[in-house]
Amino acid sequence: MITIISATNRKNSKSIQIAQLYQAILENSGTECQLISLTELPTNLTTEGMYEKVGKHAEFNTIIKRMTGSEKFLFVVPEYNGSFPGILKIFIDSMSYPSPFARKKGALVGIGSGAMGGALALSHLTDILNYLGMHVMANKLRLPKIESILIEGKINDTFLSGLIENQIKDLISF
Repeated sequence: MITIISATNRKNSKSIQIAQLYQAILENSGTECQLISLTELPTNLTTEGMYEKVGKHAEFNTIIKRMTGSEKFLFVVPEYNGSFPGILKIFIDSMSYPSPFARKKGALVGIGSGAMGGALALSHLTDILNYLGMHVMANKLRLPKIESILIEGKINDTFLSGLIENQIKDLISF
């Protein structure tokens, strides 16, 4: 099972559209997957699910339980202010230790409005996931100038579409 994580809580984000695109491609290939959007996180997670309260937030525990059967994760990560969204760090920090990501495999997709396609965000997130014991796939895809390449939920760039297909094949065999 592959769990796709849309790593922002922004409503109607480009991240969720890219995550849904990956989900459709994975499902069409016969790969079992699920999508978790950080829009699903409880609004009181920072006050009721962190630090001494880790593991005690019933609504958050439901999300974590959905992830337990996953062998692999795919993070769709927008770049916010030169890194990944703070809500993703809250999501990670609200998990018990050892992390549900320990000894699992992961792939990263960065998206950004600029030419780098979230490169800084992917670098920062890779460091954290490695610290937690996740094996992060070397093929980290960056989708630059997302507003011009993502049209109605589809990538309108043949080269980038091919890179997405290659990354998915790499993740399945990883």
